[in-house]
Amino acid sequence: MIDFLKARWVCAGFSLLIFVVFITGIVYKLATKQSAFEYSLDFTGGTQALFKFAKPMSTITLRDILAKAGWPHVMSAEFASDEIMVRVKEFTNDAKGLAEHMREAIVQAVPDNPVQLMQSEAVGESIGSVLRWNSIYAIIFSILAILLYIAFRFWSFAFGLGAVVALVHDTVVMLGACLLFNIEISMTVIGAILALLGYSNNDTIVNFSQIRKNIKQMRGASLYDIINTSLNQMLRRTILTSVATALTVLAMLFFGGEVLRDFSLIFLIGIIFGTFSSIYVASPIVLWFYKEK
Repeated sequence: MIDFLKARWVCAGFSLLIFVVFITGIVYKLATKQSAFEYSLDFTGGTQALFKFAKPMSTITLRDILAKAGWPHVMSAEFASDEIMVRVKEFTNDAKGLAEHMREAIVQAVPDNPVQLMQSEAVGESIGSVLRWNSIYAIIFSILAILLYIAFRFWSFAFGLGAVVALVHDTVVMLGACLLFNIEISMTVIGAILALLGYSNNDTIVNFSQIRKNIKQMRGASLYDIINTSLNQMLRRTILTSVATALTVLAMLFFGGEVLRDFSLIFLIGIIFGTFSSIYVASPIVLWFYKEK
């Protein structure tokens, strides 16, 4: 039997280091760039255009062309080898007119590759601000809702605290990954975070259910042994679930294109640390704070 709790203090130190690095990264970004995170067009506002090329076009080449033409901060997503979605933070009521200017710049740079403007739209800054706050509210609400569920499910301060700290831990890890890899905060990334919170909480609840069951069955045993036994009993289920989910996410990461890349990367990191937090964050907290006999 694996003694998971033997490494609880080392893992607690590792988790604490993650929080310290996360806060340090935010402070550094605020001091150097006046903004901790990079936000996508969804939150900042701007213009989006879909271009269709006669020949395959590299997104890197397209960004370089538009940067030289006066749009340096271009975000692009490849939908097919000949279709590329372009986003710029410049906002105008005439989105089609701005997109047409970009098309003309592309034509001048690569005249041998005809390009068509398939779609154009604009997002105002006020709408982006509303979406940003709604995303924050969604994360906070999801954590509170999960806390209420844990309270009614287990009716225990230790179990509730363990679950919430694990969720906060996972959220910090995913936001820290955005800082580390310069991933823009978008609605897709927010969706990945919310989905992972549900996934991680499910893993934690399964372990907690087994712990509570064994507390009733293993009378006379120490809580340390009960938690270790429970984690070992659920280990096979945890590994199978995590590996199966990770394989699916890896497929999206490598074959889903640029549209799903950020979502897949954040979700994959979340799966790894969500499994870690269920075992080495939530369970030790139950050991430390559970006072019932």
